[in-house]
Amino acid sequence: MKVPNSPITGKPMRVVYTPDTMKYRGDEYECVCISFRDDETGEEFTTTESDTVWYNQVTNQYREKYGIPYVDEIIALRERYGLSATKMSVVLGFGANQYRLYEDGEVPSESNGKMIRSASNPKVFLDLVHGSRHQLAEKEYDKICSRIQNIIGTAFDYHKELVENQLIYRRERGAVNGFAPRSSKRMKNLLLYILEKLGDTFQTKMNKVLFYIDFLSYRERGMAISGLAYQALDFGPVPLRWDRVYSAFDEVEQQPRLVRDQEGIALTSSNTSDLSQFSQQEIAIINTVCNKLKNITAHDISEMSHNEPAWKNHLHQPDPIPFSEAFSLVAL
Repeated sequence: MKVPNSPITGKPMRVVYTPDTMKYRGDEYECVCISFRDDETGEEFTTTESDTVWYNQVTNQYREKYGIPYVDEIIALRERYGLSATKMSVVLGFGANQYRLYEDGEVPSESNGKMIRSASNPKVFLDLVHGSRHQLAEKEYDKICSRIQNIIGTAFDYHKELVENQLIYRRERGAVNGFAPRSSKRMKNLLLYILEKLGDTFQTKMNKVLFYIDFLSYRERGMAISGLAYQALDFGPVPLRWDRVYSAFDEVEQQPRLVRDQEGIALTSSNTSDLSQFSQQEIAIINTVCNKLKNITAHDISEMSHNEPAWKNHLHQPDPIPFSEAFSLVAL
């Protein structure tokens, strides 16, 4: 996150992370507020970017509590059915522009959120389309119904992806994994891109690279990237089920290597990544971490991670490292 200059003195300010409790729609949520302090005047300021991180922290907790879909899920649902945001609003019985507002970040009410989630079942959505028949042109209605029937016919592929996700990810989407999407496609392409940037990478180093990517992303965006949760073990923070993650994709090979008279497993791939899975901001965060850690050995990056409060405060604890520790990152 860019630290602005003071509007008073014109000098660079200092970023300040302040734990706080915020009320949203009648509930209170713990979060970390980001501000920028002018040490000469004692004044503190926020930016649109820092306010967005605060907003995401709070609203993501609200979404998790009430089972409301996240923005990426809302967009993906519409794209799956091939409808415009306006037509999705018609079928779901929302106001004309409401679905678009949800895609832009507005949080649905509890009832509308559950309606959207139920529409992820194509049979339920088909029934909703039938109920909206008189609000759609005949050709449009037939086209939508045909597409949904095709989706129902290929449900096996959809459920196969859900099973793959379950094999990789131990926890449901929420605070435990930084509210990141659980997606085997994203996970595969994240690994492939890291290997493109770093070359062959030992598992122990990859564990730390993923940790820094996810925790930096949470600090910068209020949401992680990989969908993994992390635990603090002797050699640093590691993703839960890291062994399953690295063996889940044929495109990622594991090769034994001898390092300092000790055998280790290196991850390698000749495949290229599909970066369409990620936003430009996500790619920038991945690049920042990879550029920082590219020439650091697995041993040294483990030592680096031992300076992180995320590791110190949660070593040998049974619960995953909370993503609130993202605001105490030392190395980045």
